[in-house]
Amino acid sequence: MAKLSVNINKIATLRNSRGGDVPNVVQFAKDVQRFGAEGVTIHPRPDERHIRYQDAFDLKPEVYTEYNIEGNPIPKFIDMVLEIKPTQVTLVPDAEDAITSNAGWNTVKHKDFLIEVIKEFKNNGIRTSIFVDPDLHQIEGAKETGTDRIELYTEAYAHQYSLGNKEAIKPYMACAGLANALQLGINAGHDLSLDNIKFFKENITGLLEVSIGHALIAESLYIGVENVIEMYLDKLK
Repeated sequence: MAKLSVNINKIATLRNSRGGDVPNVVQFAKDVQRFGAEGVTIHPRPDERHIRYQDAFDLKPEVYTEYNIEGNPIPKFIDMVLEIKPTQVTLVPDAEDAITSNAGWNTVKHKDFLIEVIKEFKNNGIRTSIFVDPDLHQIEGAKETGTDRIELYTEAYAHQYSLGNKEAIKPYMACAGLANALQLGINAGHDLSLDNIKFFKENITGLLEVSIGHALIAESLYIGVENVIEMYLDKLK
């Protein structure tokens, strides 16, 4: 069974839109864990437009499942992760002005940089994951960096699946097969939803974890957070 990590960025976005502390991101993280989520994911960005760096510290004592911090490893981000020591750090090459993550790492071009950053995190007991496109060359490159896991960027799959194109799973299946052969752990995320997660899970051998935020929060508006988490857990069995 793949683990469900709930990305709570959207809760911070809602809080920030009004000011104050409603909804409270720490309480929400505690609640999703109580409802069965097996991890909490945050993705602080330099402008702190949703999750703030202080949120990352405030969440640390309250996340008793797996704590996953995503982000571009700029110096401020690296320092924060090394101080908090979450369960996992997921490296994402997002530009500062990106609305959301929109590409994986070029693990060949940025190999030396990734080796250096990953070594620092692993020396501090933090599991590492690299956000990558479903490309075999990038999986091979990821192996060379020393990362523990990869996170498959699933936007292309989700979009094509919504159009009825189930063939879109094939590049992900091939990448999963290679990752398994290279003994890389497999995570996945971006635009996964109740509609497409079951088919993805059934076809990706060795899937360890999915991080889901936008869709899960949107679905919760209609069905309720506790119900939605239970539905994801059932589809991930």
